[in-house]
Amino acid sequence: MTHSSTHRPAATEPTHGCVRCGRPVSLDDSMCDRCNPLGLAQPSATQVHGIAFVGLVIAVIGLALLRRFALAGIGPFSGEVAGVAPGAAGLSVTLTVRNAGERTGATTCRIYDPAVGGITPDDAYVQSPRIEGGTSATFSELVTSLGTEVRPLAVACR
Repeated sequence: MTHSSTHRPAATEPTHGCVRCGRPVSLDDSMCDRCNPLGLAQPSATQVHGIAFVGLVIAVIGLALLRRFALAGIGPFSGEVAGVAPGAAGLSVTLTVRNAGERTGATTCRIYDPAVGGITPDDAYVQSPRIEGGTSATFSELVTSLGTEVRPLAVACR
């Protein structure tokens, strides 16, 4: 008696889905008899996992290249606190942000109290407007997480 890779598994035998149609097949097989009527050699689990791994590596490399080309020439950004004033529910912080790159872009800036040190939950994150390459922009944001007491603040833009 020869072993057929197209047999239907017994109800108690562990199964998984056919790689083509999803029907339950034995763990030793990858395709059901309907999808592989000639009983041709089926791909091994190593082959299938290898193909998936190579696909993931190619996708990660592709996304890294896409990111590189999409962001090339934007930034680096630097920022400074131009002013701090009491606001309705916090502090009105005026920032001047410079785009040292060649292309227009925006950045995220972290506003923090330098006396505290380190990154804390009270730090505020704001999005700058789009800034032309080689120029600066000044804008104000209402920051509620740093309280209402006017004090020296610092900014880090990336």
